[in-house]
Amino acid sequence: MICDTCANYAYDEDWECYTCMVNMDEDDYGRLMSGNASECPYYQDGDEYKVVRHQM
Repeated sequence: MICDTCANYAYDEDWECYTCMVNMDEDDYGRLMSGNASECPYYQDGDEYKVVRHQM
């Protein structure tokens, strides 16, 4: 998983660490942790400049 570049991976001030902000159900979380899912279905590219670099 590439959580570091995901837009859903944000700093949680209550826990004082970075966490996934997606509200997954238990089945989705289990598939992700077991390695049966090749990629996270909730991954969103957090690169804000991707479109700008493509236009150059």
